[in-house]
Amino acid sequence: MSVRPEIQIACEKFAQLLEEQWQRAAAIKSQGAFTDYQSLNPLIIGFCGGDGIGPIIMGETRRILGRLLAGQLAAGEIEFRDINGLTIENRLLTGKAIPDDTLAELRACPVILKGPTRTPQKGDAGPNIESANVAMRRELDLFANLRPTRVPELGIDWVFFRENTEGAYAVGSKGFAVSPDLAVDFTLVTDEGCRRIIRAAFDYAVKNRKTQVTAVTKANVIKTTDGKFLEIFHEIGGEYPDITCTERYVDIMTANLIDERVRAGFQVVVLPNLYGDIITDEAAQIQGGVGTAGSANIGKKYAMFEAIHGSGDRMVAQGRAIYANPASLLRAAAMLLSHIGRREAADRLNRALDICLLEEKRHMVTGDQKGVTCQVFGDYVLSVLERLA
Repeated sequence: MSVRPEIQIACEKFAQLLEEQWQRAAAIKSQGAFTDYQSLNPLIIGFCGGDGIGPIIMGETRRILGRLLAGQLAAGEIEFRDINGLTIENRLLTGKAIPDDTLAELRACPVILKGPTRTPQKGDAGPNIESANVAMRRELDLFANLRPTRVPELGIDWVFFRENTEGAYAVGSKGFAVSPDLAVDFTLVTDEGCRRIIRAAFDYAVKNRKTQVTAVTKANVIKTTDGKFLEIFHEIGGEYPDITCTERYVDIMTANLIDERVRAGFQVVVLPNLYGDIITDEAAQIQGGVGTAGSANIGKKYAMFEAIHGSGDRMVAQGRAIYANPASLLRAAAMLLSHIGRREAADRLNRALDICLLEEKRHMVTGDQKGVTCQVFGDYVLSVLERLA
């Protein structure tokens, strides 16, 4: 049977994609141990403001981190380094999700704090470049996206482990139109890619005295890739007899998170990439909105921490950027502090944010002139940190 020329071309593209992923799977297996941040002197922390409101919320977050780490900065144990090339203008100019010189700067920083970046949609003017987030996670192999959600008064204390480098997002920019009538995208997983994110979730549960880990998939429909993820979940779960393993399909999980009868029962949740993106935004909204939640992206060599909201381009266009809420990036900064072993400083920052956002609410950032500016809120956080010292 003859093959249509369009299908032959598509098969060649698919073969190239599979070869790339085969090599990536081999590279994952060859990785060494996790970075020991305590052994780095100085420990370099990179700051990427990003787009839109990013530089404004980054300015306040950097100022607060500078106060919390003042002693280590003065002693030369920690170094702050600004990385300015991760803007939409620079990315469009170079036609790359991360320009080469900016990627080199990122690779020099074992720890990165990142503001929101804008991703062009198909149809926008200029090159249709890939998401900077997706590219950074791939280039630095930040395979674990860690997002906590806490609402104590509702009994909610969730931690989500979203796989960052595989699934539907892994090759999201490499789908193609086979013909005017047929377009194809791909989802993929590797054995080791599944194992490392699932084991990270179980190890976290043990270290933090959690008793349940839940896998979220759509393995009843997406049988090969989601099925593999679920099989490995139960295999690894068998090595942790004190942890209860449960599973949910992603559609029912979205309902469970807003069901007051069952939602407090979830503790640690592990998910493939796309489902993790959706579910963690829902969880953040339950907590008070995406502006209240931080995110960690962890690999063996690098770690990147970020706000989970977008760049607020509409706020900038309407002249409201100075009223941007830095809470999400500040929560991410607290996660950064904990990850590098500054647990006391992390606890102080989280406690200060709880006081400012949930208890006193003396100065609230609302995104417009009805609230305080980002700088005023930063001053408020610093004043509470002084009280807690």
